[in-house]
Amino acid sequence: MSATLRSIAISAKPRISRPSSGGWPVRTTTERFNETDRRHMTAALTLARRGLGNVAPNPAVGCVIVREGIVVGRGWTQPGGRPHAETEALARAGALARGATAYVTLEPCSHHGKTGPCAEALAKAGIARVVAATIDPDPRVAGRGIALLKAAGIVAEVGCLEQEAQRVNAGFFGRLDGRPLVTLKLATSLDGCIATRTGDSQWITGEQARARAHLMRAQHDAIMIGVGTAIADNPQLTCRLPGLAQRSPVRVVADGRLRLPLTHYLVRTAREVPTVLFCAPGNSPERRNAYAQAGVEVVEVAADACARPDPAGMMKHLAEKGVTRVMVEGGGQLAASVIHARLVDLLFWFRGPVVIGEEGRAAVAALGLDKLARAPTYALDAVERLGDDLLEIYRLSR
Repeated sequence: MSATLRSIAISAKPRISRPSSGGWPVRTTTERFNETDRRHMTAALTLARRGLGNVAPNPAVGCVIVREGIVVGRGWTQPGGRPHAETEALARAGALARGATAYVTLEPCSHHGKTGPCAEALAKAGIARVVAATIDPDPRVAGRGIALLKAAGIVAEVGCLEQEAQRVNAGFFGRLDGRPLVTLKLATSLDGCIATRTGDSQWITGEQARARAHLMRAQHDAIMIGVGTAIADNPQLTCRLPGLAQRSPVRVVADGRLRLPLTHYLVRTAREVPTVLFCAPGNSPERRNAYAQAGVEVVEVAADACARPDPAGMMKHLAEKGVTRVMVEGGGQLAASVIHARLVDLLFWFRGPVVIGEEGRAAVAALGLDKLARAPTYALDAVERLGDDLLEIYRLSR
């Protein structure tokens, strides 16, 4: 497992804000991109998705280089965030990059970091045209990459499949504003229960649905559960798909009073898979030190109205550590807290073909709503059939 990838201290970079209107404003082109442009950008977006959960704190970018209608180079952001997609694609294209078009899902960078600017690399390679899906809102870039390309005599256009590209890197963009993308995953019966009244829950959904959930783990930087779920289920919170074990996310437990037993699996394996406990103020230093000696990072955040770790505080801390995508999995109380705080950007709802009844355990605890108009509303994005189960994917709409 890559330490760069899975350490909770993914990055020591300070949090940055979106550029102001006084920065480098760059308008996306109003020119209609043709079907060829859209086809190659679709391929680049597919490559970009390979990096999700594997490149934080960097964005997941894809690049396709095309010369005379033939793809001569492909690349995507590598584990830990480097090399960048453009560097990978240029290396594969070699001399064939000269005179070609590069399709990039995010504006090429223009600043010097651990590597040189990708915009300069594209110019040096002799690229004739660059099509970028969207501007990079990082103020170190924010249009400077496009300006650099144009100054080098390259035709540079922005806006091809822009909305799709912004969705791919919603976590990176959100982190610039102080919080990661939050995905809430629920696996329930048809009537919204996660277990029977006795706590029996294995298995409400089938193998295909569980494999899909493990793929989601591989595509997120961190996975979060409540301490009640941790104690009741003793989960591993790792990705157990063949060949993807190294993609297991940072494990996070919301544990206000530090109730997680020191003998728990998550504690015993904390040196193998980074594990974080968020607690409320007032816990004993001795208890915190015991977790630290086991390799667990304990982070104190403000308490919410129910004396649990404040969800916004937890997300803010994770963003400051470089996490761009968090998957919340398990615990009706935790689910309710992130929904109530309007933190859930994506809702993945797996439904198994069983009915448990009102005595079952609800997937989402009480929200305290008295008016339907106050309820968080989600827009249906997609529906997938997974054997006998259904997966409904929603996005927050209001």
